[in-house]
Amino acid sequence: MRVLALDIGERRVGVAGGDTASGVALPVATIETSGGQLADLPAFRRLVEDHGPKLLVVGLPLSLDGTEGAQAVRVRKVAGRLAERTGLPVVYQDERLTSVEAKRSLRQAGCTEREMRGKIDRVAASLILRAYFEAASRQKGKLEEHRDMVR
Repeated sequence: MRVLALDIGERRVGVAGGDTASGVALPVATIETSGGQLADLPAFRRLVEDHGPKLLVVGLPLSLDGTEGAQAVRVRKVAGRLAERTGLPVVYQDERLTSVEAKRSLRQAGCTEREMRGKIDRVAASLILRAYFEAASRQKGKLEEHRDMVR
């Protein structure tokens, strides 16, 4: 099953793609946005058409103590609009520290701060998707449940 993961920020949305069969998550794109109108952007609609996902995994920005704050509420609102407009189910994945990890990974790969600007969000999205795949493999049946849900 094809899956798209989203790291929804205030100005940019990182997108990663993957497949539940392989469990591989790859950075796909960074979409510039404002006001959370992602569902209405042609770039996002094109990604959905091109990749044909059956599920959207959305990074949920929890605080370090695991509670949801204003950012999480905003992300849930944007994701709700995406689900309505695309007809795709949405699941949430804890995204704590994924941007920090993405930045560290890009720095280790030799990227400068300037080069990182467009890449951090999509790399963070791939980390969110990888975490989802890992969690799903630990919880037998979760992927099958999602496959049944989208058929």
